[in-house]
Amino acid sequence: MQIVIIGSGNVAYHLAKSFVLNNIPLAQIFGRNEQDLEKIGKELHIHYSIEKLEDADLYIICVSDNSLEDVSKIITKKDCLVAHTSGSLPKELLTGEYRKASFYPLQTFSKSKDLEYKKIPFFIETENEKDKELLFELASKISDNVMESSHEKRKYIHLTAVFACNFVNHLFSRAKEISDSQEIPFDYFLPIIDETIQKVHEIEPKLAQTGPAVRNDVRVLELHEQLLKDESLEIYKTMNHSIKKMYEL
Repeated sequence: MQIVIIGSGNVAYHLAKSFVLNNIPLAQIFGRNEQDLEKIGKELHIHYSIEKLEDADLYIICVSDNSLEDVSKIITKKDCLVAHTSGSLPKELLTGEYRKASFYPLQTFSKSKDLEYKKIPFFIETENEKDKELLFELASKISDNVMESSHEKRKYIHLTAVFACNFVNHLFSRAKEISDSQEIPFDYFLPIIDETIQKVHEIEPKLAQTGPAVRNDVRVLELHEQLLKDESLEIYKTMNHSIKKMYEL
């Protein structure tokens, strides 16, 4: 089976790397950013191009949600399977006359960070049973955690991931701004971050909540608000309001 990955960002890089590490041949990685494609191609020893899209049985599109529909139009072959890796968009957004699918890896991807691909959940959606079996077999070579998921369910999977990952990381960034402003090394906070993450492996998050809001410690909450301004103050108030509401304080 001839496979082409379209894209040159974080998801495209890691998907290509996971294929290479699991001896899954790639015919090509294709995209518009020649510099990024060259880096990926040379590192992983994959043929790359910004000009000619190779003929393939399976195209996996790894681009931003905003670009997905336009990029899908470059595939003119009809007798092939095309899958996107979006967490939120339906497979029907793909515009060609080919067979359509979703091939969604639930993970946060950065090119500079290695991943354990076997642990990444993959969610598959196809138009027919044969394509489902094909993508299940492919994903199972990469991961030990492959499941079928409708678009309706996948939307909520992605939404949950935004809360659990993207928002949490943004709070880390805001926390570092505060520590940097007072010349406090952010390394001091890594043990409490690690313990917080580890706890949700063992305790339901709602039961693991600590801090001044869940204690309704008004004096500390007011003191903290005096130390903050602008966006960080608004985030602090919003988060504490949400915590109090959850625990009916």
